[in-house]
Amino acid sequence: MSITANWEAARNAVKKFTTGWGTDQPGGAVIGFDADGIRFAEAGGVESLATMAPFSADTVVRYASVTKHAFCAMVISHPEAISLDDALGQHLPELQEPMASVTIGRALDMSGGLPDTRECLSLLGLSVYTETKAGPLMEFLARQTRLNYEAGTEVSYSNTGYRLVETALERKGLFFRDFIREAGAKADATLDAPDVWNDAVAGLVPGYWHDGEKWQLSAAGLHISASGSMTGSATSLANWARALTVGQGSFEGILDGLAAPRALADGSESGYGLGLRRTVLGGRTFTGHGGSHPGYKTYFLVDQASQSGFVIVSNREDTNGNKIVQEAMAALLDLALPVASPALTDGLYVTETGPFWIEVKGSTVTWLDADDTAYEDEDGYVSSFSASSPMRLKMEGDAIIGQVGHPARKFLPAVNTGVSSALAGRWFSDEGAYFEIDGDAVVMGVGPVRHRMPLSALGGGRFLFTLKDGPWTKRVCLHVLAENRLELVLSRARMIEYSRDA
Repeated sequence: MSITANWEAARNAVKKFTTGWGTDQPGGAVIGFDADGIRFAEAGGVESLATMAPFSADTVVRYASVTKHAFCAMVISHPEAISLDDALGQHLPELQEPMASVTIGRALDMSGGLPDTRECLSLLGLSVYTETKAGPLMEFLARQTRLNYEAGTEVSYSNTGYRLVETALERKGLFFRDFIREAGAKADATLDAPDVWNDAVAGLVPGYWHDGEKWQLSAAGLHISASGSMTGSATSLANWARALTVGQGSFEGILDGLAAPRALADGSESGYGLGLRRTVLGGRTFTGHGGSHPGYKTYFLVDQASQSGFVIVSNREDTNGNKIVQEAMAALLDLALPVASPALTDGLYVTETGPFWIEVKGSTVTWLDADDTAYEDEDGYVSSFSASSPMRLKMEGDAIIGQVGHPARKFLPAVNTGVSSALAGRWFSDEGAYFEIDGDAVVMGVGPVRHRMPLSALGGGRFLFTLKDGPWTKRVCLHVLAENRLELVLSRARMIEYSRDA
């Protein structure tokens, strides 16, 4: 296949972003590569606000969820130990139903309905900074008896499947850190995978987020797991991605295996594979994935046809890696970018029943607290064009209809019916957490971290409140299930229940 690549245009597209990272700000690096090697490397900003050393292509950061495909490569390289068709409970007998019956493949391809561990902790009132360890987290997951949705019926992002499958492999003596160090060396990539945030990693620079006034150091207490534990530089990530794309030697066929389409229970195809997501630009299909830890953003996107690609690493929270690599790829191959569309009417909408809500503001659609850009699609629809958060919607009178996460949904305008005094009182979780509803607000936390968060009604026993936690702002849906029973719902965790004494 003859493909004309315009590397000068791609480099100019990248420079629009890297030159905006000032010499007194955190920064990042972007690399373009093909089968012959690295074509260019652009960097901007600094790797540390303490030393003010410039960010470079060799600066080491956290890759976050870019880790996922590498862990899946480890999984499929050990068929003697584990199979994608195995149920999680075969390897982790302490799991309860329905989690125990979720297959390894669904745990990794985002169709398993597994609640995200970090978001569960948020709904229990634990901060992003709260330290947690692998053992107690596994015990917590083993106590769960609900999924976000029936396995195989939806695609919705969650890190928990990776944590569970990693635990299963470790019990067989197989460790991701060993795998990625050895595999990385074969690709001339220096890669590591620390277990926790405070583990020492050679050369690792701090991450930063901006609080509106100044840059703050990032931190996280969650035991990381193979959902996002890899570290390395832009150069190492480019070398690794190039080895997968070219597919020589021990890397032959790996990318094809990871990127292969996965099927939902009804036979429909998902654009999310094994730690990789499909991206379509100008009618052409590309493969990649992004990563986000507090203070770090990464992304890579490859074109298997031309064996070319881009990687972006950054130590600043506000970096939009997806936008950078898509604009670079579009410039490289002279492809049209999708056009953002404000075709949906602004407002808050809810399904007739359940905790499901969306908010439309211009071309941004928020689904259960997760934001996506709506792009022009055919037949009056707008689409997220996202394999990990698929969405295709259009107006039908005052309602919005279409698909979110693959299932068909209909959203009606939310009605603010006010907060009933019948909700007042203390609500308790079986995990020991509690909060209070006082008037029209949720009160959560103790002492100096006690927060009062106003409730806004959506109708039908649904209410929203905003939870701020360091660099993160989460909009939580409080959904009344019965007189003395409710659930708190985020996009990645929809099963944390609280009850009130009758």
